[in-house]
Amino acid sequence: MTVTVPQASWYVYIVRCCDNTLYTGISTDPATRLTEHNTGQNGAKYTRARRPVTLVYTEQAASRSAALKREIAIKRLSRQAKLALVNK
Repeated sequence: MTVTVPQASWYVYIVRCCDNTLYTGISTDPATRLTEHNTGQNGAKYTRARRPVTLVYTEQAASRSAALKREIAIKRLSRQAKLALVNK
């Protein structure tokens, strides 16, 4: 008997920090990651001093590799382009 383990879905997400800056990351569970950012448990160093953060954008990726590549692409965008993506 073969057991198939479903692969985790990966997401690219953007959060808006309390100082109105944007932080981009990847996760298999953006809602849990948001809680981590806001509570300080395994949250990014960047967001620790900029709490609370609000989830403003998510995008599903086919794999972890695809999510990382998309994260890099988003991080290279200008602030205006990121805001356009968030407001889309």
